[in-house]
Amino acid sequence: MSIKLHWFLSTAGDGRSIVGGFHGASGRGTSSSVREPDIDYLAQQARAADHLGFTGALSPTGTWCEDAWLTTAALIRETRQLKFLVAFRPGVMSPTLAAQMAATYQRMSRGRLLLNVVTGGDSVEQQRFGDWLDHDQRYARTSEFLQVVRGAWSGEPFDFEGRHYTVKGATVSAPPDPLPDIYFGGSSDAALPVAAAHADVYLTWGEPPQQVAEKIGRVRELAERQGRRLRFGIRLHTITRDTSKDAWREAGRFLDALDPEVVAAAQAQLRTSGSVGQQRMLALHGGNRDDLQVSPNLWAGVGLVRGGAGTALVGSHEDVADRIQEYHDLGIDEFILSGYPNLEEAYWFGENVKPLLRARGLLGDTPGNPNSENPATGTEDQRAAS
Repeated sequence: MSIKLHWFLSTAGDGRSIVGGFHGASGRGTSSSVREPDIDYLAQQARAADHLGFTGALSPTGTWCEDAWLTTAALIRETRQLKFLVAFRPGVMSPTLAAQMAATYQRMSRGRLLLNVVTGGDSVEQQRFGDWLDHDQRYARTSEFLQVVRGAWSGEPFDFEGRHYTVKGATVSAPPDPLPDIYFGGSSDAALPVAAAHADVYLTWGEPPQQVAEKIGRVRELAERQGRRLRFGIRLHTITRDTSKDAWREAGRFLDALDPEVVAAAQAQLRTSGSVGQQRMLALHGGNRDDLQVSPNLWAGVGLVRGGAGTALVGSHEDVADRIQEYHDLGIDEFILSGYPNLEEAYWFGENVKPLLRARGLLGDTPGNPNSENPATGTEDQRAAS
């Protein structure tokens, strides 16, 4: 099976440092090296991803980034084929409204919507949005949320009565065509059954291959018990250069720029997270900046100061292609990638690693048609898990 490559939209700002100017409770930074996430710069990123033949672009969710629905809707007319992977938290909106928004978006974009459902692992941030459920309850609510969303898309009025939602006659004016794939991540015992039951694509952050294999194996087994098949994806940063030495020099530059006090403060804050996935990221380095290559070409330095995806593939273009192939051999079919700065790294990867992957037969596109799927006509194959 061929792989899909997605890029990222840095809607919390961008720059030449992994710290950036949009971190923690400090809000917007003042450094001249920080690029504001205004519509013009985000349009540059989206057009670059479209031009380079990435399938989609993830727009994140959270306090310190711009709203993913509004941002990506504004970028639809800036692009031609690029899909938008919209991240959102189900706990802060009605599932019927989410179904309606997705249906509208799919029509307006001519089939270019993908959905990243983020249950949320940080209670502090959840409470900021008025969500006071505990960790496991949030995943139980997500399960009900997705049942209602799919029911509303069924074409028939859908009734549902659960612990968290009760709806009568949930529907939309017309089901989205095609139905947007649902991407879902979570590493806890509460999260994996929800992924198995409802996701089209299960996402993991960039852990070492052995840990990734163990995790997706658990999800695959849970899904098979329900007669479902999922695709699997991974979220990683990249630092790819013409030589391995150049790539590691860039990683070293990032590391040298980190103030120890900033690292200590970030680590203290991240350790309070209730997210199992976040704790697995932290365990890769333990706050120690002296041994950050946690697997061949897998560097955990980003996780010293940033939550979420904390690892990067670092090396020559061949090295990075090798690691992508290694993850693919484990069962990973979709890669959501980014870099610092995000715009420049899109070209480093798209112009250098992507052709290597194509030459190895790992991509389903061709040089003359970088996106073999045609969103405008809705020809993407619907996966068995839909």
